[in-house]
Amino acid sequence: MIVESNNPPVNALGHAVRKGLVEAIEAAEADEAVKAVVIACAGQTFFAGADVSEFGTPKAFEAPMLPQVVDRIEACTKPVVAAIHGTALGGGLEVALSCHYRVAVPSAKLGTPEVKLGILPGAGGTQRLPRVAGVEKALEMCATGNQVSAKQASDFGLVDRLIEGDLLPHAVAYAEEVRDIRPLPKSSERQDRVEGVADSVFDDFRKANARKFRGFDAPEANIQAVKVATQKPYGEGVLEERRLFMELMSGKQAKAQQYFFFAERKAAKIDDIPDDTRPRDIRRVGVIGAGTMGGGISMNFLSAGIPVTIVEMSQDALDRGTGVVRKNYEASAAKGRFTGEQVQQAMGNLNPTLDFDALAECDLIIEAVYENMDVKKEVFGRLDKIAKQGAILASNTSYLNVNEIAASTSRPQDVVGLHFFSPANIMKLLEVVRGDKTAPDVLLTAMQLAKRIRKVAVVAGVCHGFIGNRMLMPRQVEATKLLLEGASPEQVDRVHVEFGMPMGPFQMADLAGVDIGWHRDPNRIENVRDALCAIDRWGQKKGAGFYDYDERRQPSPSPKVQQIIEDFAAQQGVERREITDQEIIERTIYTMVNEGAKILEEGMAQRASDIDVVWVYGYGWPVYKGGPMFWADNYEKLDTIVAGLKRNEERMGDDASFSQLLLDKAEKGEKFTR
Repeated sequence: MIVESNNPPVNALGHAVRKGLVEAIEAAEADEAVKAVVIACAGQTFFAGADVSEFGTPKAFEAPMLPQVVDRIEACTKPVVAAIHGTALGGGLEVALSCHYRVAVPSAKLGTPEVKLGILPGAGGTQRLPRVAGVEKALEMCATGNQVSAKQASDFGLVDRLIEGDLLPHAVAYAEEVRDIRPLPKSSERQDRVEGVADSVFDDFRKANARKFRGFDAPEANIQAVKVATQKPYGEGVLEERRLFMELMSGKQAKAQQYFFFAERKAAKIDDIPDDTRPRDIRRVGVIGAGTMGGGISMNFLSAGIPVTIVEMSQDALDRGTGVVRKNYEASAAKGRFTGEQVQQAMGNLNPTLDFDALAECDLIIEAVYENMDVKKEVFGRLDKIAKQGAILASNTSYLNVNEIAASTSRPQDVVGLHFFSPANIMKLLEVVRGDKTAPDVLLTAMQLAKRIRKVAVVAGVCHGFIGNRMLMPRQVEATKLLLEGASPEQVDRVHVEFGMPMGPFQMADLAGVDIGWHRDPNRIENVRDALCAIDRWGQKKGAGFYDYDERRQPSPSPKVQQIIEDFAAQQGVERREITDQEIIERTIYTMVNEGAKILEEGMAQRASDIDVVWVYGYGWPVYKGGPMFWADNYEKLDTIVAGLKRNEERMGDDASFSQLLLDKAEKGEKFTR
């Protein structure tokens, strides 16, 4: 008997599907003519997980719930074979684990990504998976959420047979092979792979992933649940799994991570373009500039199979840039991310040239030159003369006015900002900056192309710094003031790292380069940064910035920097005092929330959740806190934010202008996010 699910787009295990599975198994059980069952799925994939739209709704708790479904499948007295294609993720893998056998096409992927939603597999997954795949693989899959290929799954016993050719007929043939084998292999009853596992296995796994798991609750709960499988029978283990699941589900982190799951998907939607808008066809991309950004931007398109023409002013710069692109690809190939053939194909699609006119046949041209308005306007003026009609002209500016850049052309409707984040071939975020005259089809094309090159795109309006960098500026201003008032760079950075950020403001400045945006006059010293730059303390690249660095680029506090800070404080008549960690939070992170509210107020972001997507993917805001706007709503509460800002209003001075939207929402007890 073939049981096939057809619940587009991903065969999510909603209530109707769960009910249908149980009814089908019971029908097979009752039919004497049925000797075995194959569970398969129509469309592009096997069950790709639970129906997340049911989270928090009564549907999620309607019988049969997934734990009941998988137990019923495993209890079937006739062999049940899972026929896997596409992805078997989360609840989908739990269904497969409850089947007596699993077959898969080589292209299939299997995984338990629940940890990325702040939870754990809650239908016996943490108990069945180690019994079938082994404890180490179960730890890796459950606590990281990373998928494995069907080939890998076959190697460690999670898949019983790889199917070359048509899946369903081969799965049926396999079911015929095993129809008379008894006793039926039940994953919940296996003990061979969970006996005699030393505690050191779990301790070593924690240590190896300590940095990755820092701040998160769910990875540790997943580790604990898998460990239970080595200590208790299945029946007791699932009770412990359920307890851990409910603890996570009711916590703030799960709410934040599930909120972010939807926020990321919502970011792709453009609120106000006509329904009949059609994207433009992008077959070849041009990139102006073969430096770090230009090369990284080019790699995104090359990896997606889109030919790129890259233009530079000198042969040396062109050779250096294309050499770095090749080196990056070869490094990725060495790590198994690309094959040698894929590297050659990508490099074969790259056309490096000194001829600006070679951009004439490109459908999208991205300028990635020096961040200077006059330079960018000159480039766009040249582009206007040679680019074909209908070509999209994009600027990779981080701060500059896209409307002013567009005005240097005769076709402002074709101009858009595409702000890639460095390193551009790795960072997932893309700010798509919508100019006043950007055409709807240009905006739609940019958003769809972002998906094609595996970026998460967010629409931003034209303002200084757009969304991410605009919110970064008040944080940096207040962090620098706090240095003069008595905080040290290491205290400010420690507070941000303890909050969950990957690094603090001064660590970030040293990594990026303290000299970025510096006026380059060593005799003009107006602030601490000028003083550092004047003595070549430009950050990690010089071995000294806000910190001193050893030969391994390990930082240590700098007495010289501390003296510079104290001298500036004395010059400006700033009385130094003890700064609390809470004041640092209020003056650096609360100010970001206030700036985010201004961005919403001015219509520079479509929705609060878009701001959160920018900060999680662009700046490393901890996803378990949802993003700055979600955090303000659910961790701190808006009235607390307002009170903290008002408490520091005098010290912040002219920089303490309040968002009226923030004040109004705090007064009414409303939220930015849902």
